[in-house]
Amino acid sequence: MLKHKFLTTSLTLLSAAMLTAQEQEQEKGLYIKGNALLAPIGLINIGLEKQLTSKITMQDDVLISPWKSFAGHEFQYYSLSLEGRYYFNEAFSHWYVGANVGVSSFVLQKWNYWKDVSYTNDQNEVFLKSNLYQKGFSFLIGVTCGYQFKVSDRWNIDVYATIGSSTDFYKGYDRTTGKRYESAQKYNKSGEILPYRGGVMISYKLK
Repeated sequence: MLKHKFLTTSLTLLSAAMLTAQEQEQEKGLYIKGNALLAPIGLINIGLEKQLTSKITMQDDVLISPWKSFAGHEFQYYSLSLEGRYYFNEAFSHWYVGANVGVSSFVLQKWNYWKDVSYTNDQNEVFLKSNLYQKGFSFLIGVTCGYQFKVSDRWNIDVYATIGSSTDFYKGYDRTTGKRYESAQKYNKSGEILPYRGGVMISYKLK
């Protein structure tokens, strides 16, 4: 009799624990989101944010800039990013910080090449700087700060910015001749600290 009661109690507790775990799993949110700040200029930035614990989420997103020319400058940019976020209140609510890593591929003209001034390379060849552009890839690592708030049962708004280190490997070309303007045998390498992500994400709760 005692053994039967013990078995019944154990099964009841086990069932309750499993039910609680299932309910907690069901409560973990998953949001799909798009960047409303970048969309008007034709940049596609979409992502998924999944809850891991009560205060931690994981987000992955892609950014696509398909412009071969934007305002007279090359601006093709494709990136993939993964970010872990810690919310000070609870997941998907109020202030958070995040650690971000990403990779990108680009064909673009750096902002400091926009002026019509001469550029002389190591071989004393002279180019017009505004005709030069860069093609390559980057590795990115940074810190994100943001604020997310609810506007309805399923809709959130997520405002964020990321600053960090970009390590770039690229080849430089002259637009008019197709000739490389720098003398590196393979890739040039550069590194800089800069803001590389940001915007206003409109988020929809999938579950």
